[in-house]
Amino acid sequence: MATSSTGLTGLSAYIKQSPPLDFSIPFEDTWVKDRTIVVTGGASGFGAGFVRRWATNGAVVVIGDVNVEKGDALAKAIRKETGRESAAHFVHCDVTDWQSQVNLFKEAVRLSPHGGIDTVVANAGIQAKDRLQEPGDLSAAEPQSPNFATMDVNVTGVLYTTHLAYYWLPKNPGSKPCNMNSVPDKQRRDRSLILLGSVASLAPIAAAPLYGTSKHAVLGLFRSLRATSHMEGIRVNIVLPYFIDTAIVPPVAKLLLAGGAMGKVEDVVEAATRLVADTRIVGRGIVVGPKVTVKQDDTGEFKLVTKGTEGSTETALWEPYADDWEEVDAFGRRVVKILNAVEQARGWYGWITDVVKLAGHRLFGVGGGS
Repeated sequence: MATSSTGLTGLSAYIKQSPPLDFSIPFEDTWVKDRTIVVTGGASGFGAGFVRRWATNGAVVVIGDVNVEKGDALAKAIRKETGRESAAHFVHCDVTDWQSQVNLFKEAVRLSPHGGIDTVVANAGIQAKDRLQEPGDLSAAEPQSPNFATMDVNVTGVLYTTHLAYYWLPKNPGSKPCNMNSVPDKQRRDRSLILLGSVASLAPIAAAPLYGTSKHAVLGLFRSLRATSHMEGIRVNIVLPYFIDTAIVPPVAKLLLAGGAMGKVEDVVEAATRLVADTRIVGRGIVVGPKVTVKQDDTGEFKLVTKGTEGSTETALWEPYADDWEEVDAFGRRVVKILNAVEQARGWYGWITDVVKLAGHRLFGVGGGS
């Protein structure tokens, strides 16, 4: 069996990835300047955050979404804010329809100033009402066919996007195969695919088996693709958000999460921007959770501590060391312990505060997510 310099044997020896991420190392938003980026599901939520940040920093962003009103309005607003007609474009796209996605990519190439696509972000995703465990009327002769829209969007749609990315990214004029030793501010043309997973990719989500299954599938896709990233020359990375305060999280889920903490959209955008901008990053994943202050003890475990504690770090970003393969389960346990500690630290006050906020939003329209 082959053995790598890290001591890994067999297939692991051939999987080339960039080193573990050090979030203290800065990156520049301006590294995305002049790149053409395609974002599915870019009209709202994380997608809108991605589009706005990257277009503001000089990228040409093509938004693919089924929501014509939001997508068109976002593109127009960004063009006005940036003063660049090429900053953002909207193209109607139903990710579950193969030809619709083909049209999105062809239009992106046409709109691209250099005739190619540098980055594809498979962001489109939904969490429809999960009826997998609700067969309906048990007195009926047979159950009705279930609606698996979540799987259609979150799995089939992502597979379509990935397949098209692997067709168009290598054709990007002036681009070169990914190189972990590249100089990000010098390499304008890129070949990058970003997948959007979830904490549901790493752990089961109670009462949402379809959503959990779909996001496990996205993680499986990532772990398979990254194994050959270096051979195929396409950078593949993944963002794995915890429960983030957006419209995709239903009120019942927010009620169940009351007393804990939710992540912020801006932290998801920060994580994705690092992966898009820094061309040295290959085959890595970032978990995005609520911002917490932690300190690592002698055993390597992270403990929740008060802000300002000597040796502590405040962070919302974590890297699951799935590249080790043996360590991913240990990482999952550590993250869950931290999230449970957040809930315990906030106690009844946090629970009551969250429930009151949720009630205000539902009854009076107070607040809102993106």
